[in-house]
Amino acid sequence: MRISFHGANRDVTGSCHLIEFAGTRVLIDCGMFQGGRRLHEENSEPFGFDPAAIDVVLLTHAHLDHCGRLPLLVKRGFRGEIVTTAASRELAQVVLLDSASLHEEEAKREERTAARRGETQPVEPLYTTLDALNTFELFGRTAGYGEPITLAPNLDATFLDAGHILGSATIVIESTRNGTRHVIAFSGDIGNDADPLLRSPVTPPGADAVVMETTYGDRLHKPIEPSVQELYDAVTGTLDRGGNVIIPTFALERAQQVLFFLALGVTQKRLPRALQVYLDSPMAISATEIYRRHPEGYDPEVAEMFREGRDPFALPGLHFTRESAQSRVLNDIHGGVVIMAGSGMATGGRVLHHLKHNVWRSEASVVLVGFAARGTLARRLVDGADRVGIFGEEIPVRARIHTINGFSAHADRDELLGWHRAIAPERTFLVHGEEGVMEGFSKLLEAKVTLPRFGESFEL
Repeated sequence: MRISFHGANRDVTGSCHLIEFAGTRVLIDCGMFQGGRRLHEENSEPFGFDPAAIDVVLLTHAHLDHCGRLPLLVKRGFRGEIVTTAASRELAQVVLLDSASLHEEEAKREERTAARRGETQPVEPLYTTLDALNTFELFGRTAGYGEPITLAPNLDATFLDAGHILGSATIVIESTRNGTRHVIAFSGDIGNDADPLLRSPVTPPGADAVVMETTYGDRLHKPIEPSVQELYDAVTGTLDRGGNVIIPTFALERAQQVLFFLALGVTQKRLPRALQVYLDSPMAISATEIYRRHPEGYDPEVAEMFREGRDPFALPGLHFTRESAQSRVLNDIHGGVVIMAGSGMATGGRVLHHLKHNVWRSEASVVLVGFAARGTLARRLVDGADRVGIFGEEIPVRARIHTINGFSAHADRDELLGWHRAIAPERTFLVHGEEGVMEGFSKLLEAKVTLPRFGESFEL
């Protein structure tokens, strides 16, 4: 068996790993690169393998940095099968349609800019809505947790609940050759054991090798309850000052988690019953509807709420704003509301407009509840920038910036170490983390550790 690495190598985004066994080529994830200055160039470069030669794609979960280049893979010749869980299949369709629309809009924007310079060369999007629709036709078998799927003779894959977002999975690949069994586990993104919504991650019982994420391999998360109180304090303090609360929100998991806690705060009278919350993200709205359809993925207490007919994401003052016209109206509200909008790292989307209209106001607050990669606007706010560029305009940062780490959907350092020790692999490949974090985390492991670079391959 040979493994090669084609994304998330000494970086946090673009997960893409290739297994080759007895003539069968299996791709684990095909994610988008995010956060850098050369995103279009980086995403449009060759994969490092022939897409037409891939037989199967195994998708760990529906975050863009794990599924975002699937339509490009199809556009460049992939005609095999995509296998994932039922929830990930639904969520990936929402994510990829949204991504395709953004790429089309960006191409049109670039064409208009070029036209003003007198240039008439058409700009091709990375992929189109049609490419995304063609991708959906390749989704084949649905993976159930703990149920082996045969990929080829002597090659099976088993999806285990990763507890990261709804439908997320750790994928265990088992091969047999000449009577010898070999097991490699791909962690995907490992969930935070303290997540109140989803079930705890399931650790593989053992593996010869693991490919594991290290997103938070250098830190421990805050306990969840102090983080919830910090959220409530940020909201009530901002309302008292007469400002708006802007929450850059990942559409999958983080939006639903924040809605859950806001609803809980209203129920427990820790937040005002009249609290007005705007979920200004068509993708997050659709994702929330999908979350409501899959109570089987939840923590038992939350699943019981669904069975009793109680919606854990509903609160009296919740508004869904799908249309762009509705979103623009929010820019005229100068205080008293919570606005949740994407993108979570503030690299694009409607949240940029809300930040432009609020980040310069001393009465406003920006609440950051998710990971912020290097090079993103969210990261610059976390790092204390006194001015930020939004739509070509330099805007002073006068709003209060709250960084709340306890809501992470990723395992922290100790949880990652516990996951690794429980498996005790002979060989470990670290991916999906910043290089310095990986280097520090690797020193904590009692195993042979490799930090692969893009395009590197290894015999297993």
